[in-house]
Amino acid sequence: MAQPEHNTQHATIEEEKTMKIHWQDTAILFTDPQNEVLSEQGGAWQLVRDSVHENKTVENMERIFQTARETGFEVFVSPHYYFPTDDGWQFRDPLGSVMHENHLFARTGALTLDGFSGSGADWLARLKPYIEDGKTVVVSPHKIYGPESNDLILQLRKRGIGKVIVGGMLANMCVESHVRELVEQGFDVAVVKDATAGPRHPVWGDGYEAALINFAYLAQVMTTDEVIGAMSERSARTISSPLETIQSHS
Repeated sequence: MAQPEHNTQHATIEEEKTMKIHWQDTAILFTDPQNEVLSEQGGAWQLVRDSVHENKTVENMERIFQTARETGFEVFVSPHYYFPTDDGWQFRDPLGSVMHENHLFARTGALTLDGFSGSGADWLARLKPYIEDGKTVVVSPHKIYGPESNDLILQLRKRGIGKVIVGGMLANMCVESHVRELVEQGFDVAVVKDATAGPRHPVWGDGYEAALINFAYLAQVMTTDEVIGAMSERSARTISSPLETIQSHS
């Protein structure tokens, strides 16, 4: 007799965990939708290629971008850039050292776009029309992996966003670091597990598999299909604005 009660309690807990998203208080966040990690010409491609292909990462990111455009969800991009002045750092973490040695995410300066177009730091061409649509919020760059050094939190707070759905690259570095800080800052967070990917390093291991474990501890883990379904159900187009409501009764 006790077993059905246990199952009911478990179901209630699972239901309470589900993020209830709405275009007015929920945003999409993509970290590093850039050539270095998503293009075959990118500096990190050999390490992330298999994971990107298996997850259909680019295709799923584009599907979410497109759905956000159709449903009115705000989209934020947190890019990774290094400027020449960052060469003055006296110490780096292991991955940061690799990126510095190979000039990943390098730009010629903070106030110039010389050499940016088509570079590793540029947006993946397939995603560029969505990012450069005049509506997507591109925040200042993060210099390590999390948003502590950029204005993402400020931009979200100023728009009344309390829930964030996260995807992008790399799963175990920038995505996980953003998720952790957003959780610490009081946001309700979900991760789209097939709209991200991770490196497979011969010594350090499989970054994507490591991230999946931590995602489950930190946030709600969703698929692209689940995210798109939830976004479509709560589309801005199905919500009447106050002006429309007044006009309909006049």
